[in-house]
Amino acid sequence: MTDTTRPPVTITSFGYGHADAPEATAVYDVRDHFRDPHVDPALRYKTAESPDVFDAVMTTPGVTALVDCIVHTVFAYLAGPTPAPVSIAIGCVGGRHRSAAIAIRTAQVLAGMQIPAVLEHRDIARAVIEHPAETAPATTDGGH
Repeated sequence: MTDTTRPPVTITSFGYGHADAPEATAVYDVRDHFRDPHVDPALRYKTAESPDVFDAVMTTPGVTALVDCIVHTVFAYLAGPTPAPVSIAIGCVGGRHRSAAIAIRTAQVLAGMQIPAVLEHRDIARAVIEHPAETAPATTDGGH
């Protein structure tokens, strides 16, 4: 049953390369720890709303566990005695791939648990942050 006495949880994806993190109850920085679809030229100009980008992020080791932790964080805040708003911000470099996919999945999990959530993608429609070929990392942290 949905608890209508509490405001919905707000989940915001964003890119640190565009602006600072938004104000939030909890901020998750995924820039340095998870595979970046940006390094794949076939995925670079797509967003997490594309199934192949979403799948690339969600099959990265550790991402499912992170989503579970974010959901547990939401429940911890919701368990408090005050019905204060809960806002979660998830950031990568560009806000188009990792942070957006993790935000989407978190909202899906919460919805499945009857927790109302508002999903916002602050930077998903912004331009891809390009890296000069000679300085672009060859690792999983290529840019978003």
